[in-house]
Amino acid sequence: MAMIEGYNMPDELYYHKDHAWVRLESDGTVRVGMNDFYQKTAGDTTYIDLPFEGDDVSQGETCGKIQSAKWVGKFVSPLSGEIIEANEELEDDCTLINKDPYVEGWIMVLKPSDLDEELKELIHGEDVKPWLLKEIEEAEKQ
Repeated sequence: MAMIEGYNMPDELYYHKDHAWVRLESDGTVRVGMNDFYQKTAGDTTYIDLPFEGDDVSQGETCGKIQSAKWVGKFVSPLSGEIIEANEELEDDCTLINKDPYVEGWIMVLKPSDLDEELKELIHGEDVKPWLLKEIEEAEKQ
């Protein structure tokens, strides 16, 4: 687990520039959610418009909305594929995104259509820290 300036950014995850994370699952699917920086910056989540199971999404496409005490933001799919599950627990308690963004606060499970190519577009490993530091700097300017 990597702590970067107080943000929990697990090493095994891949990150999209719009702050979605991707965890590779053993069955070939990927679990997706919003990272710790996003949830701390947004504040308490008050509502989530979940993506629909069975829908096909493209990498970078908006497939849901997340509302917090501070603003309404888009949920962008970090990879292309078919949504095979949405975390319906979030409909009852969307603050799971804040309480536990990487375990209970996941948003969807995706069957990726072009995993090998699209993973190259995500931020991973040594690239996470400089990217996040730049995001922190940008957030502090606002």
